[in-house]
Amino acid sequence: MKRRAILSVSDKTGIVELGKKLSSLNFEIVSTGGTAQVLKNAGVKVTNITDVTGFPECLDGRVKTLHPKVHAGILAMRDNKEHMRQLKELNITPIDIVVINLYPFKDTILKEDVTLEEAIENIDIGGPSMLRAAAKNYRDVTVVVDPNDYNRVVEELEMNGNISLDTKFELAIKVFEHTAHYDALIFDYLRKQAGKDEFPELLTLTFEKAQDMRYGENPHQRAVFYREVDNVAGALTSARQLHGKELSFNNINDANGAIDLLKEFDEPTVVAVKHSNPCGVSSADNIYDAYVEAYEADPVSIFGGIIAANREIDKKTAEEINKIFIEIVIAPSYTDDALEILSKKTNIRILELPDISTHIPEGTWDFKRVYGGLLLQEWNTKLLPSKEELKVVTKKQPTEKEMEDLIFAWKLVKHTKSNAIVIAKDKRSLGIGPGQVNRIWAALNAIERGGDDVKGAVMASDAFFPFPDCVEAAAKAGITAIIQPGGSIRDKESIEACDKYGIAMIFTSMRHFKH
Repeated sequence: MKRRAILSVSDKTGIVELGKKLSSLNFEIVSTGGTAQVLKNAGVKVTNITDVTGFPECLDGRVKTLHPKVHAGILAMRDNKEHMRQLKELNITPIDIVVINLYPFKDTILKEDVTLEEAIENIDIGGPSMLRAAAKNYRDVTVVVDPNDYNRVVEELEMNGNISLDTKFELAIKVFEHTAHYDALIFDYLRKQAGKDEFPELLTLTFEKAQDMRYGENPHQRAVFYREVDNVAGALTSARQLHGKELSFNNINDANGAIDLLKEFDEPTVVAVKHSNPCGVSSADNIYDAYVEAYEADPVSIFGGIIAANREIDKKTAEEINKIFIEIVIAPSYTDDALEILSKKTNIRILELPDISTHIPEGTWDFKRVYGGLLLQEWNTKLLPSKEELKVVTKKQPTEKEMEDLIFAWKLVKHTKSNAIVIAKDKRSLGIGPGQVNRIWAALNAIERGGDDVKGAVMASDAFFPFPDCVEAAAKAGITAIIQPGGSIRDKESIEACDKYGIAMIFTSMRHFKH
């Protein structure tokens, strides 16, 4: 008995070979439009979909397969006598194989200057309907959405004369994965086109696998890396790896933090990161000086860390970097000499990200997974409120240089795990106290790390001082100015302590917790 297969694909990869194989296995090939023409040109006998439905394609091809003779043929259950009686009565032939991939909506919206009308015309209607119908009736229908599965289907047919139930089930699952991804892309694109910035009541996210990983944070944890479908400017997913083995789970997490902090700076800057916290940061007149000063800020922690730079790495800088073990270097570009020098070390990973300084757009979503749910917030793209909201609350006014260092330190503390304190001078970090359970410990860690250089430096705190103890510690170390959000019911005590020791203090009215 001749069996029937529908072949209607946007991606024509492998479709001719599949059509020929199915024909040789006594399948009637039913097809539409461009797919039918490709198969006919290759010598495959094809029945046009209009000969099955008895109805012409219409509305510029919007309606081709939306017909009972197609969907009843797909959805009929073979072991249901009433279903089979109705098919015979209505002169409908069962469909055994459905091979479909959808209009290229993703490719369309990724094109430059694509119009909304063009995107909408690439929303497939008939394809998803047939795929879902076939996947629902997987016990009786084999449904294929991925050209990589063509050989598997043909091999089973040649070996057994049919497709196993396990294979049919796996292919059906793949269909629903594909259509869910497709619909999520459409929703996200249309939401953005409408300028919607509120959080939706129902949230469906879609990502594409970028890389399988050997393990996660620890060797006993399985892991994988997914990327957004869009080409996101300035994101780690857009970087090109020039040298070294694949990035690990921790590499990616830490590198993302380094890039995020680097985006705060316009002048030549180097950020060194260890375990997702900055350990040395410096801005200078050139990238070599910035690297040397970032290294000197903490020559212990930078070992085995990640370096991100917002200027091209030259030979001189590469030679300095190569003096120690560094896991990753990320920069917009490298001179040929620099790349040759860095590549001499087999364990270093070298990433090129030309648009590394591109700022993250306001309204970008930030996710945090919790067991049983998902926290979603806007990305922390703001650094400071308006200048009018910056308030000097002490008798002493900060000098121009102190103000420059205060803003520098504020950029760093924004990207340091809370509770966080940063001490800086001459646009270079001296001491960073990250992730402490109380603020005074963070302050004492930062002061200790900074050593004798702390005298004359400035301090930044990611949240308000609940007590004046951090001011007392700062005064003892010789710190001359402090920037913090303010907002504690005991702010007055910290202000009075600053006035007592001649320290300038600025309130930003903006907190930067990072958990």
